Amino acid sequence: MSAALISELIVIFALVVDFIIRVVAIIVVPRNRRPTSATAWLLAIFFIPYLGVLFFLLIGSYKLPKRRRDKQEEINRFILESTEGMDRVTREHPWPAWLDSVVELNRNLGAMPLVGGNRAQLIGAYQGSLDAMIVEIEHAKRYVHVEFYILALDTTTAPFFDALEAAARRGVVVRVLLDHIASRRAKGYRRMIRRLEGMPVEWHLMLPVQPLRGKYQRPDLRNHRKLLVVDGSVGFTGSQNVIDRSYNKRRNLRRGLKWKELVTRVEGPVVAGLNAIFITDWYIETDTLLGREVEISPEISGPGTIDCQVVPSGPGFRGENNLRLFLALLYYAQERIVITSPYFVPDDSMLMAITTAVGRGLTVELFVSEIGDQPMVYHAQRSYYEALLNAGVRIWMYKKPYILHAKHFTIDDDVAVIGTSNMDMRSFQLNMELSLMVRGRTFVSALREVEDGYRADSRELTLEEWQQRPFWKTILDNLARLTSALQ
Repeated sequence: MSAALISELIVIFALVVDFIIRVVAIIVVPRNRRPTSATAWLLAIFFIPYLGVLFFLLIGSYKLPKRRRDKQEEINRFILESTEGMDRVTREHPWPAWLDSVVELNRNLGAMPLVGGNRAQLIGAYQGSLDAMIVEIEHAKRYVHVEFYILALDTTTAPFFDALEAAARRGVVVRVLLDHIASRRAKGYRRMIRRLEGMPVEWHLMLPVQPLRGKYQRPDLRNHRKLLVVDGSVGFTGSQNVIDRSYNKRRNLRRGLKWKELVTRVEGPVVAGLNAIFITDWYIETDTLLGREVEISPEISGPGTIDCQVVPSGPGFRGENNLRLFLALLYYAQERIVITSPYFVPDDSMLMAITTAVGRGLTVELFVSEIGDQPMVYHAQRSYYEALLNAGVRIWMYKKPYILHAKHFTIDDDVAVIGTSNMDMRSFQLNMELSLMVRGRTFVSALREVEDGYRADSRELTLEEWQQRPFWKTILDNLARLTSALQ
């Protein structure tokens, strides 16, 4: 067989394989996938067939392994049964007429019950939130449950680790969960692991990517939750990880970047909801069910108490329940919506809900950072600014060198959501997240004060300014927007 014939056969074979890839992709890729996501994947496969297929096989499915999904459903049933009947709330002040339906929606999608008799304190100081958690750990008597997307040992967080060790050595049960990939990327990961191994605490990696140990799933399916529970009576959640506010990255230090966070400290029955999330994740990673620690703190009486509902979300739940919650609130809002999200890459449904709210006559404001720490997400986010500004959304850009990493939004004067979830497609589909829905004017008023502080440290982006940006930036933003749909 001549070399020329062999070359022709190779070319024909390559063309046939290329054609088969394209046909199969048209059949397989759009199935149970958003049109925008399917289109982006098809474009990738059509333009770079072999690489596109490779990436699709690697990160094209957002489902967890079946064993994990089964365990998630099993523990979800246990938590729902254990928390049945704890939804005791008072109606001393009128509820929004629509709130019952949102609570029911959350419950049907796997959330904890709405519980009353809680108190909450917002902590916006980075060191202040760490100090507040350390104080509670130092007073722990029975157990401390720690779960963070990023857990790192550095000069800022060393006292946190010291407090955990001291608690464990005086007989307190200390359990620690940390996301494998996110924490591994942090500086000093091995030193931090050695520190944990030298402490009398129980610790485990969440969603470990360890194929040689039989532990593997899509690498970018991550547990993005952040919570601390002490003795079932005090809990913390919010946007902040346990790491220095520069994230100890050379480029961040060079740019002088500092993270601006918001954490809420809660007391009352809602702490049981946070603890239930920890118990769920602990069971999934260890096969150990902490059934005895599903306990409910008594209600707190007096003025200023709030009603709270813990809403977990992620690929272990059906129906993108955090997205459904956000959409319901956006459509039910009657007067004002204020959104704070560091990574704002909405899907079509959320973009429509936000612009529709403006069309209904509502005031809608969005707080984002003036600069970004993740280039692709930063540029994808910017691709939505023109549509938002044209609709009448007011965009406030928090001034550098701070990265506004807080994640919360307020609806009218009645309802707020705070937690770990960004308003982007990653948080809606790929990350395990935790949102806390709160009804109570005292809490919303406190968040309004936080928003006022953001506004004082921000500058407003105008449509005129945005339309004068260089054309090449528009191209870059639109390309990033396209890649953001590759899920």
